Amino acid sequence: MPAEGINWVCGVDEAGRGPLAGPVFAACVVLNPDHRIEGLADSKTLSESQRNRLTIAIKTYSVAWAIGFASVKEIDRLNILQASLLAMKRAVGGLSFIPGRVLVDGNHSPRLTCPVTTIIRGDSLIPEISAASILAKTARDAEMVALHQRFPHYGFDRHKGYSTKEHIAALRVHGASAVHRHSFAPVRELIINGKAQQAKI
Repeated sequence: MPAEGINWVCGVDEAGRGPLAGPVFAACVVLNPDHRIEGLADSKTLSESQRNRLTIAIKTYSVAWAIGFASVKEIDRLNILQASLLAMKRAVGGLSFIPGRVLVDGNHSPRLTCPVTTIIRGDSLIPEISAASILAKTARDAEMVALHQRFPHYGFDRHKGYSTKEHIAALRVHGASAVHRHSFAPVRELIINGKAQQAKI
């Protein structure tokens, strides 16, 4: 448990707003000022091996970290922005203490009881947010690999649910699964046009 009286700064970011399938994940990280982690950067600029190596370091040396997510049903019900903010709120709520300030990537913030500052391109500017972006990305990628075992027809282990030619082709053949975001236009249009039927998998 962090020492009382210290206003710990927590970085927050999400992963998975754009894909056609799978949950959206968020992470929050409180870095240890006495243990610098080299190589922190926007997760999108890092290789998979770099992200995996940094994930181990972040989880090992940070003061605290937590991961949250919002389900596909919540994405379809709320919309992806609100679901992303919900995942962020759950991530911060997963900490064992209330941080002094939360730094969030982008220009939208979740509703929290502690002060929040949004920072555009924060994932490439603020180490705490960079660390959060890495944890969110690796957690979501692991979830999509797990979903591939349940829904092997779509290639989730390769494209992680994003709108690739391979993914769209699989949707047209196999239909939309229970983990596809039916509110997203490419999935919705395929269903409406009769080119895809909801797969009973």
